[in-house]
Amino acid sequence: MPGSRRPGLHHTRLGPADTVPTVVLHGGGPGCHSAADFAAVLALRPRRAWLCVDLPRYGRSPLPGPGLPPGRFSGPAAALAGLLDGIGRPVNILAQSLGGAVALALAARRPELVARIVLIGSTPAAFRGVRTDPGLGARLRDALYADPGPARMRALMEGAEWHRSTPPEELVAGRLRAATTATALAVATDPAARGTDEDLGPLLGTVTAPTLAVWGAHDPFSEPAYGAALAGALPHGDLVVLGRTAHHPQSERPDAVAALADAFLPEPGRGGGPMSASAPANPPVPLPQENP
Repeated sequence: MPGSRRPGLHHTRLGPADTVPTVVLHGGGPGCHSAADFAAVLALRPRRAWLCVDLPRYGRSPLPGPGLPPGRFSGPAAALAGLLDGIGRPVNILAQSLGGAVALALAARRPELVARIVLIGSTPAAFRGVRTDPGLGARLRDALYADPGPARMRALMEGAEWHRSTPPEELVAGRLRAATTATALAVATDPAARGTDEDLGPLLGTVTAPTLAVWGAHDPFSEPAYGAALAGALPHGDLVVLGRTAHHPQSERPDAVAALADAFLPEPGRGGGPMSASAPANPPVPLPQENP
């Protein structure tokens, strides 16, 4: 069902139609969307069932509709719950940064919808004594939108998301296209449109879904010690630190992330609710090749 919408969220189903899909959620950087953020992982696992979701304000999804909570994590989580209600069974979630925080907010408030989570570089709460750079995202966003173009997008990706590798041209171009849509530009010029900041710290102890935090050893947003603190705050949290990568290991080291997803997020089997039972298997969208 390419291009279909439910409760305002654009989503694309890939792989077998009769298997409960693993939900893929993207990060919060300019131009991030699930098909781009996880393109290399999806290319490595074409036979797995995936549901790539664009959260409100990102990709092909619109701004949040009326009635959603204003929080940057809680609002998208409520919209996502409306989509997942149609599956009829708990789902596994593979998520990056913002998407991981949204997954935790969803798991805390609607635990029946979430089976297991792998999150990458997500910072949903404040932890004392752990190094973070909360202003980095705003600085990167301002630098890009001062003169949006391929060179600025590449500089953003190489400066924060990748460690030493070079992002493929197709990935850079796709991110730039998504960062310069009318919706993306509206959000870029209005900080209030990005939702209100929130700290999920008080909710973390209620997340019963087993959760694996994956951290790039060179993530400039927060050090691996943040991942350890996050895993420690979750009742069933674990941590894996990947060397030679920064904030987007799913792009820079997709083989490692795909293996972790296989191990921690086993596919739950055939069947499910109306979405998984009736939706045809779609051909994969064009995906950037893994950078050698």
